[in-house]
Amino acid sequence: MDEEKRITLRLPADLHEWLAAQAKSARRSLNSEIVYRLEVERDTAGADAESP
Repeated sequence: MDEEKRITLRLPADLHEWLAAQAKSARRSLNSEIVYRLEVERDTAGADAESP
């Protein structure tokens, strides 16, 4: 990341709990887990757009 932006994110409590559990099992912070999942989705969406 060249530049970072801060945002305020509101999540439903159950989604927050699930993400926090996923982050803990992957030994990542909650923030890192969210960034990781967004990057994976972005890369997947980009690859799908390039497929014939």
